[in-house]
Amino acid sequence: MDEAKIYNVCLQRVKFQITNAKKRLAASHVTADAMVLESYNTGDLVEIIDILEIYDLEDHTPQGLKEKLQDLAYTVSVMVRDTIAFDFDDKGHLALYWVVEDAAAVTVTENEEALAAA
Repeated sequence: MDEAKIYNVCLQRVKFQITNAKKRLAASHVTADAMVLESYNTGDLVEIIDILEIYDLEDHTPQGLKEKLQDLAYTVSVMVRDTIAFDFDDKGHLALYWVVEDAAAVTVTENEEALAAA
């Protein structure tokens, strides 16, 4: 199941990125609401559809894309057991974020360590 993809979001890659984000957050002693896992370096609707392979998008508008990305984020969050979200950064580029539930309680489990080392 770890090697599964939902659209073009690889669950194993997201888990790996979350584990590394948790390590960075724990080591920095800084609080954060969210951490960027990856940026797609574009805000163009057509490019985002191609990058994430969202070819079944019915409403090819910014609002339609936003709704699809919210659904995708929810599905991936359930699968990886951590909350992720898509949003645009200050440059207008789409990014995938790990939503930090409680920065003070962030720990990295042995399983997450093994995944990050793999």
